[in-house]
Amino acid sequence: MNYPFCPEEELKDVGKYRPVPKPYGVPSFPVRKFNTPITPKENFLRLARGEKPLWMPNFSVDFNCLQPMVMPDAYARTYGGTDWFGIEWQYEELSRAAMVKPGTRRLSDIVNWEKELVFPDLKAIDWEKDYQEHYAELMEPDRATTFIIVNGCFERLADLTSFEDTFCYLLEEPEAVGNFFEKLTDFHIELFKIARDVYHADAITFHDDMGTQINSFMSPVTFREVLLPHYKRMNQAAHDMGLYIILHSCGCVGNQMENFCDAGFDFWEGQDNCNDKAALLKQTTSRMGQVSVFQPPAEMDGEELQQYVENHVKTMADSGRYMPWVVNTNPGRKVDINEVIYVTSRKLYCKEMEEK
Repeated sequence: MNYPFCPEEELKDVGKYRPVPKPYGVPSFPVRKFNTPITPKENFLRLARGEKPLWMPNFSVDFNCLQPMVMPDAYARTYGGTDWFGIEWQYEELSRAAMVKPGTRRLSDIVNWEKELVFPDLKAIDWEKDYQEHYAELMEPDRATTFIIVNGCFERLADLTSFEDTFCYLLEEPEAVGNFFEKLTDFHIELFKIARDVYHADAITFHDDMGTQINSFMSPVTFREVLLPHYKRMNQAAHDMGLYIILHSCGCVGNQMENFCDAGFDFWEGQDNCNDKAALLKQTTSRMGQVSVFQPPAEMDGEELQQYVENHVKTMADSGRYMPWVVNTNPGRKVDINEVIYVTSRKLYCKEMEEK
């Protein structure tokens, strides 16, 4: 079915979405609704299934983004404190986030993980109470919902020990690492079920940073041998639940794209400043989409900003597999960034459908 773009109807004032508590400790604000021909959730699902969306989904508008602070990991990583596995995190004012407190080591050696680690009991948390108290009245059913989980397999091992030792363990203790990751994957799958059943998630945003600014932490061969089997099982379990998986992985990880696809991740959320995101999207279009933070310079406004946003949309829209997460550091601008993204992508996708 075609949906011709009708700006008079689609851009009229239909109110704002209520502010759902934001992840990562970011303040939440009401955001403008568009009078869309299908719901934002339906539009996201079209993209996730590999179909062309009617417009470019915008995380800042089209999603309920949840990171319940009842999860010790979420709270510790945001404000400091002790996470699910007993690791102490320290808040850093400069970065406005928390890091593992210097000198902390929770696990003496990977070969001792079964003796020294106690896995969290997810049933000990009253998830339904948290949902009712913090989310139920604010959730918008016409938006897609993503549930954010930090500390994937690689990150967790590095946080428990050290980065240096983790690199060694990947090569020297593959059996112990594999057994630990298998247990950790079971834990993540159980958490996915809670995200779906209690918080009504459509997607999981799953964090596991894999690189520095210049290269990945490990070779593609090591990833395939050590991490891929566990992530493939995890993602298959998520797909069996009807969930889509967005891998948030910072660093220069372009050499891992085929691995991310083979593992079954549906989207990759990565850094623009150390990856050629447009080229990588072309490489993976048929198998995996992308999410990116989109943050126009704070001083930019007017025609310059309008053109800047339009160019970004036109560059990334062709695949129909891209979603920006707009960060507007100057809310007093005359140009509505979210509107420019909506209008530009609506016109582009309408034109494509008409030509077909």
